[in-house]
Amino acid sequence: MIKLRYICLAAAATLIVTLSSCSSTPTAENPSAPVTSSPAATEAVSNNSHSGHSSKEKININTAILSELDKFEGKLGIPALSNKIQANRPYGSPEDLVTKKVITQEQFDQIKDQVGVQEVVLTGEAKDVDYMSKLGLMKGHLLVARELLDQNQPKQAEPHIGHPVEEIYVDVEDQLNERKVKEFKTTLVSLQDLVKSSPKDSKVKTNFTSSVQAVDGAIAALPADQRSKPGFALQVINELLDSANSEYGAAIANGKVTAPIEYQDSRGFVFYANELYKGISSQVAQADPEAHKAIDTSFAELIKVWPSAIPPAKAVKIPTDVTKLVKTIEENSQKVVDKSNTQAQR
Repeated sequence: MIKLRYICLAAAATLIVTLSSCSSTPTAENPSAPVTSSPAATEAVSNNSHSGHSSKEKININTAILSELDKFEGKLGIPALSNKIQANRPYGSPEDLVTKKVITQEQFDQIKDQVGVQEVVLTGEAKDVDYMSKLGLMKGHLLVARELLDQNQPKQAEPHIGHPVEEIYVDVEDQLNERKVKEFKTTLVSLQDLVKSSPKDSKVKTNFTSSVQAVDGAIAALPADQRSKPGFALQVINELLDSANSEYGAAIANGKVTAPIEYQDSRGFVFYANELYKGISSQVAQADPEAHKAIDTSFAELIKVWPSAIPPAKAVKIPTDVTKLVKTIEENSQKVVDKSNTQAQR
């Protein structure tokens, strides 16, 4: 991957606190203001701060998933930088990127205002949103992998089977253990190996089903009534859209799809987010008809951006237009969440 734009982001965990992987402060690259969660949902201990920039604007290099670290990779143009940053954890300060020879001082100076090492301990709903969001990213990857396998494109499908393990599993593993979810990393690895070596093997379909069921089982560790609450689901949806927005930004250059994997990542995340919204849309429509209409209309436009799993040569929309649609969904989601919180306090 080359970068999430999508993912102008703050620390992965801090983003959960703001209900989006994006920064809560609009920027030219990402003007969206994400849905916010309860201020009591997290406890944070800052190991380092820089004047003029709040911690919410920074990407936590100790906890950020690869798709978030891709912002640095894209900005600096250094192949596999995201993986190198992850491999050299932990960091005591942002400057450790230089002392550990991950990047040069000159390169660090270009991104230093976006780098943070804040330690964030998620609790309560924020922790559940983080958990569900990471599993949702896995679902998005597998969704597009299945499409590509069905189109006899195993080489394109394989990375999307590998990403849940390589980029996400390690960041959710502790929560899986806490929630007593049966380990399924080996299931994903086995599927990836099989697709690499014998893509036409009949076991691919069976193993793929087992992998999806394993992720679904992990999601089911959260109570169904919690997952079906609009306020909770909208937070997860916006996390997924933030990642999709970033991936799409990394996929497009000069109006063309130049990074197919990032295009496909964003497709999977948006399509799964849309699936989640359909599950709560009637409740949102009842709570706030205008917000629902705006969200529903924006999703309809977003879906058109990815006409197929195999990317078109020319992008349907430029990244800025996709960001505007994501922002509309986030803003209207916030209205629903605020209204829900107000009613709960009465």
